[in-house]
Order: sequence, then C-alpha cells, then structure tokens
Amino acid sequence: MTLRFAEITAPRPDKASLAAQHAAIDALLDVGDRAGALALWDKARRGYDTWSSLVHLTFAQDTTDKDAVAAREYADALAPEAATHETALKRRLLADPDRAELEALAGAHAVALWETDVTAFDPAIAGETEEESRLCARYTALLASAKVMVRGQEVNLSGLTPFAEDPDRAIRHEAEAARWDFFEKNGEELDSIYDQLVKLRTAMARKLGDATFTPLAYRRMRRLDYGPADVARYREAVATHVTPLVAHVLEARRAMHGWDRLRYWDEALIDPAGNPKPAGDHDMLVMAAQEMFARMDPRLSDFYAMMRQGGFIDLKNRPGKAGGGFCTAFPSFGAPFIFANFNGTHNDIGVFTHEMGHAFQCWESRTQPGVDYLWPTMEAAEIHSMGLEYLTHPHMGLLVGDDAADRYRAMHLVSALMFLPYGVCVDHFQHEVYANSDATPAERHAMWQRLERLYMPWSEYGDLAYPAKGGRWQAKQHIFNSPFYYIDYTLALCVALQFWVWSRRDPKAALDAYVALCGRGGSMAFQGLVASAGLTSPFQPGALEAAVAEAAAVLDLT
Repeated sequence: MTLRFAEITAPRPDKASLAAQHAAIDALLDVGDRAGALALWDKARRGYDTWSSLVHLTFAQDTTDKDAVAAREYADALAPEAATHETALKRRLLADPDRAELEALAGAHAVALWETDVTAFDPAIAGETEEESRLCARYTALLASAKVMVRGQEVNLSGLTPFAEDPDRAIRHEAEAARWDFFEKNGEELDSIYDQLVKLRTAMARKLGDATFTPLAYRRMRRLDYGPADVARYREAVATHVTPLVAHVLEARRAMHGWDRLRYWDEALIDPAGNPKPAGDHDMLVMAAQEMFARMDPRLSDFYAMMRQGGFIDLKNRPGKAGGGFCTAFPSFGAPFIFANFNGTHNDIGVFTHEMGHAFQCWESRTQPGVDYLWPTMEAAEIHSMGLEYLTHPHMGLLVGDDAADRYRAMHLVSALMFLPYGVCVDHFQHEVYANSDATPAERHAMWQRLERLYMPWSEYGDLAYPAKGGRWQAKQHIFNSPFYYIDYTLALCVALQFWVWSRRDPKAALDAYVALCGRGGSMAFQGLVASAGLTSPFQPGALEAAVAEAAAVLDLT
C-alpha cells in the first residue's frame, strides 16, 4: 500500500511530555537497561523530528498563514527544551565508563557525533537559540513577501528567474534591477537582522568557551574529519584552478555576443541560443521524470512513484511560499518530502534532480540503526543530491527535448564551474564575518566586495547600485539561516563530478556505487563515506583539478 503524505501525523510535544519521555529513558538506564534506553530514545527522537519537520514544512508552504506561523514559533520556542534534554542524556551516556558496550549498541560513529554535540549546546544558550530561530524566520518571511514588477508582471523572487535568463539583454537587466531594488529598499532591515544574528551567535560561542562562533559552527555541523584550515586550502585551490577557467568562459561569451563588457545580468545566460528550458509545464516534467527514473534503475523508479503518488512533492511556485528548495523527512515513517518553486527554467530540472537525490538517500538509509545514521553531515548529503543531477544527464532529452539535451548538459557543466568560485566566496565571507563580529554593516559589505574581486573578478554590476556596493550576499539565505553550510555544496560538487566522470565510462557501476553510498546514510564521517564509494576526498591535493579537468575537456576549454 502506498504511503501518503496526508497520513503523516505526529503528536505535538510540550515541556511536560519531553520531561516524561526522558524520565522514562533515565529510569531504564538506572536499572542498567542501556539497550532499552537507547531504543526508547531513538523512537522519541524520530517522533519529535517528524513533528518538527511537519511544522516547518507547513510554514514554508505558506509563510503568510497565521496558524502555520504560530506553530513554527511554538516549535522554535520548544527546541531549546528538547536540546537540553538530549544534551543531558548524551552527557550521561558518554560519562559511562563502559565505552565499548556503548559503541557496540549505538555505533562508534554515533558516539563520536554525540561527543561533538554535547559541546555545541548548553541550557545557558537556550534563549539565544530560540532568538536565532526567530531571526531566521524573519529573514525567510521577508524574502517570501517580495513582490516585484518586471515586464508588467508582478512576481516573487523565484518568479524573476525566467526574466533574469531571457535571451533579450534588456529584459535580463530589467529583472536584475527589480531584484536589487527590493534588496536596496529592505537593505537596512536585512543588515539589522544579520547584525543581530552575528552578535547572537558570537555570544553563544563565548558562553560555550569559544572566542568566535566559527569553531562552534563547525561542531554544530558535526564536522569530525576536517576543519577551517582544510577548507581554506580548498578555497585557495578553487581560486587558483577554477576562477581563471570561468574567467575564460565568460570572456569568450562576451566576445561571441560582441558586448563591450560582460555585466552581472549577462552571467545567467549561459547558452547563446537561450538556456534550455523544460519541454513542458510542471505536470509534464513530473510525469517525464517517471520515465527517466525507469530507464535508469528500478530502485529509483519505484521510489519516485511512491513520492509522486503519495503526495510527497510540492514543486509549484505561489505567493507566500518560501523561496528555494529543500528536502525534509519524517523519520517515524521513513519518508522524505521535496519542496521547490518551479519557474519554467532549467533550474526546475536542477532543483528537482537535486532534491530527489537527497530524498532517495533518505529512503535508502531509512533502515540504518539509529537516527544519527539516517542523514550524513551536510557536505556528504550534498553528494547524493548533486550526484543525481549528473547521473541523470543521459536522459535529459525526456525533460528538455532531444534537440536541447546536449545544450542542457553543457550548460549544467558551465554552471557547475561558475558555482565553485561563488560557493567558496560565500564561505570565506562567513569566516571573515565571524572573525570580526563587531564589524559594521558597511564593513561587511566591504568584506564581500574584496572577496568577490578575489574569487569572481569578472563581476561588473553596471547601474545595479546595491550589489555594486557589496550587497549581493544578502540574497543568499544560507548566510543568514544556515551559517557555514554553503561550502558543503562545493565540496560535494567535487565528488559529484567524479561520479559523472565514472558514469561516462561505466554507467551501471557508477549508479550501483551511488545507490550503495545512499544506503550508508550517515554511518561514517564525510571523508570515510567518499572513500567507501571509491572516490577521492576534495581535500586531497589535486582532487579538485582532476574533478574539473574532464568538464573543461568536454566543454573544449583546454
């Protein structure tokens, strides 16, 4: 029987029910029943996470719904209470001298994760944690409220994308002017929200014994096998090996079009004939994807059929809906859910295949023993999403039409190369922001300008005054809502390109390795998971250069 989203429910917890759950777990530990305590705790965590996911998904589906807003505010207020109980239990388990038995029951990697987790939260920062969630929701709602005019049409920020990629240069310019007019009008509030977040996160870090937020951020991301120094070397590799390559691509584009200068609004037009678009509307794309997955593998096909028939996808753009795309999950049921905002551009295909990669991993790893292993850390999770983007390449004709399939594949590769410098710029910016937490908003804008010149020296904004003075970073929700997350996409892209290279030589072996990696979930740290799939860590010298070399060759950039 097909599982249905409408059947996904979870009781609403409160402080009393959380306390009762943990008292029952403690009682089992008191009598030495560690296995029973861990099983009860796992069930409780699955229930809480299912409820929390439902609440935050409902809010994202309509940020203007008062009931959804109230439910999210309730969940955000309760989250520190849940974290307090969870941290106390982890500390109790870690204090037990019989570490061998604990690792045998829960898994050595799970225990290592707990050791990191207990350093990332304390009841002393409960108030700041709730306030952080409130500020993030304020940012999300502000961007979701955007209503801008372009070509006589009122659209939200997601709806701007088709105009921003239009072959007509004047339309692209008009779209970007409308976008940045919104950010300029709201710039003071956006600066205020971020300033509060930076100071709040820094205060939390200092309460926990860190001089800056950065070490705490890495622990919150559960990064066990690399640190800021490794990331800095990776950023340097991108600047050295990828930035010049992208500059070459963009200069060739400028010359081909006969433009005197390539402007910011020209960057999104990758294909001179116009970026390939889906061959039909939302409904066509959803159904064509079923055939695509059927051609790839029965495991993918059966999973997608369950998602589609069960109502576990929400892909249409509409007023009040939060921007962007994501995958969430309901671990009590083992089911994921994908959320996106289709706008009729190639981005629909990109976000769909990306989030389906997350969802398929969640499904394949649903039987992992324990909540901690259901998802890997974020940079590993992004391998599954980006990997599926590339593994679907041979079947793009189903989604864009056979005549546009090669153009789509080329555009996707160019987009990947262009993304790497931007992605590491976002990361470097955050490292500098939190290293200088007392900087003024104007100083933060200057930081972005300086780093943009390092990683993306081609960026010229013309008469777009707001991004020209360093305001572009305000449009990236990860900077506000998911600090230090963004480098994960670039690390994963380095690995996903390895899957792409492999699939060009042996598609079945590459897909089988991909499915197996999905099934491992979060049972290992990032570099262990990469190695388990027979791939090379992005932190290994030469890994990035090797990953982009074949893309450059296919695109005739060598």
